[in-house]
Order: sequence, then structure tokens, then C-alpha cells
Amino acid sequence: MDDIKKGQIVFSKAGRDKDQFFIVIDYNQPYAYLVDGASRRLENPKKKKEKHIKVTSYIDEDLQELLEKNSQITNADIRKSLSRFIQEADHKQ
Repeated sequence: MDDIKKGQIVFSKAGRDKDQFFIVIDYNQPYAYLVDGASRRLENPKKKKEKHIKVTSYIDEDLQELLEKNSQITNADIRKSLSRFIQEADHKQ
């Protein structure tokens, strides 16, 4: 599997949350802990096996730095990051 990093955006391939984007807030092989800031908040991340996610090449570097330092981030920060990613993806198409 691709190297999964904190702050990386992934795509769910299976489960109830199939076809949704998430941000990795922690990774302990083979599980990634995912949030989207709305249905999956920082207080209750989704624990998902790496085989059920598709890793994108996009990493929010500001968010990654905050996660690595264990700094305070908010669900709004997560939503903004995902929104930026989705807008950029839409513009590329």
C-alpha cells in the first residue's frame, strides 16, 4: 500500500461511507483514523483498514504540520481543507 501520512486526503472504497473523502489524522498499520469534520469529527474518528481506502497524492501541509506537533486543530479546519481539495479537483476536470 502507498505510504499513508497524517494530513493526507483519502477516498473511502468500502462501507457506509463509500465514495467520500476523509483526512488521515493518525495511522497505525493496517488502520487509518479518518475524519471529515462533519459526520466524522475529531472527537470520534473512523477507524478504517488501509485496504478499504484509496490514497490521493494531496497532503494539506499546514494541517500535517499541526497534526505532527499535536497542536490544536478544529473540525472547521478539516472541513476547509477538504473543501479546498474538492474545489481544486473540480477545476482540474
